[in-house]
Amino acid sequence: MTAKLETFVPAAAPVVVPSPAPAAAPANVVAQREVSQREEQARLARWKAIEEAGGQEAWVEAELKAKGLAPEHEDPSGLSEKEKNAWKEKKKAEAAERRALKRLAWEAWRTAHINHLGAGVHWEEAGGPDKFDLKDREERAKSNGLPELESAQTLAKALGLSVSRLRWFSYHREVDTGTHYRSWEIPKRDGGKRTITSPKKELKEAQRWVLANVVERLPVHGAAHGFVAGRSIVTNALAHKAADVVVKMDIKDFFPSVTWQRVKGLLRKGGLAESTATLLALMATEAPREVVQFRGKTLYVAKGPRALPQGAPTSPGITNALCLRLDKRLSALSRRLGFTYTRYADDMTFSWRRSRGKTEAPVAVLIARVEKVLEAEGFRVHPDKTRVMRPGNRQVVTGLVVNEAAKGQPAARVPREVVRQLRAALHNREKGKPGKEGETLDQLKGMAAFIHMTDPAKGRAFLERLNALEKREA
Repeated sequence: MTAKLETFVPAAAPVVVPSPAPAAAPANVVAQREVSQREEQARLARWKAIEEAGGQEAWVEAELKAKGLAPEHEDPSGLSEKEKNAWKEKKKAEAAERRALKRLAWEAWRTAHINHLGAGVHWEEAGGPDKFDLKDREERAKSNGLPELESAQTLAKALGLSVSRLRWFSYHREVDTGTHYRSWEIPKRDGGKRTITSPKKELKEAQRWVLANVVERLPVHGAAHGFVAGRSIVTNALAHKAADVVVKMDIKDFFPSVTWQRVKGLLRKGGLAESTATLLALMATEAPREVVQFRGKTLYVAKGPRALPQGAPTSPGITNALCLRLDKRLSALSRRLGFTYTRYADDMTFSWRRSRGKTEAPVAVLIARVEKVLEAEGFRVHPDKTRVMRPGNRQVVTGLVVNEAAKGQPAARVPREVVRQLRAALHNREKGKPGKEGETLDQLKGMAAFIHMTDPAKGRAFLERLNALEKREA
């Protein structure tokens, strides 16, 4: 995809939090899946035959005739008693077979169509334009480079799924007997815990297709640095190097604030049809759920609205596209007040430098106006995470120090304590001492790679030492 100049840049594939490797399915489960797939293919073939016959009624009549169940006499008054009894028996058999054929036709129709997506979800099988469509919807979709996805059938084909599988991934239930996600907690820097909700394999593959073919093609503002091609925590930090004042603000409940309805609105604004936007929005979101036991069954009960899960491939890209107007407004506000603005996911950073006639940064004004803009855009500032950092204190942006650098130091650099920690860990291991509890070579490699991002020479030296240790311990 060609980058849009200056203000807009294409979104990049996000760093996906790895989920635990799923265990191999038992043989009986695999066999059951194969049977289900064969049955689904049979229903799809039946629906194709129904369409070729001219509709369900025409197909039913043709099937009855082929089975010899269409009575020859509609008026039995001229028949003998024996013929009349035979006619009645044939009518009973015809009625029973007609009911069975209509049931098969309905099952075939349901396999090839969506029909319903759960309570609270508007769905019209026929689709078509409505009052919320953009006047130039097709042109907008084309300008964004979106594929033609005008129906559930074309979307399912593009995803490599059956229609019934697409419905299964998109269907919303307040109480469900299963889930398409795995959830676990990781520690946060402030001592709390963050819940990661990652889709299972098949849904994750479908979401990655959506990310590459739809989400990444939507416009993103130049102030966004998280999960954007050619940008990183380093480019985000460098925008604020050697500033006189750095203000950090955090968006509270960033992903949970983006409900499936907001995602649907974003996709429709991007040029997708209402039905396709509905399916993709539902497929990219999930309700936070509580696992409960009820009458011997495990149930997954929704605790809140369906929103972006932290751990899905599509979530960061969707928020970047959704925040286009927010980033525009905050960029314009920052320029008026003399600040530089960037955003990395839910972390917003504003920096200010002294200039002629401007000796004091309007920090209070900035914070008050940012809060208003966020509220207008459907977000909230985290009240405990606003920080004002001046040159006398260490200024850290996305984990990197950006105070004015000494000669020979990178403008954005890893904090000294991280370098010291890695150096000490390497020294101990090289001397044959065990690492700290829970410390692994992979973790140390991550620290070395982090240093390599801002200081390649130093990072490379650490990585070489780690490679030598790995060979020695193998």
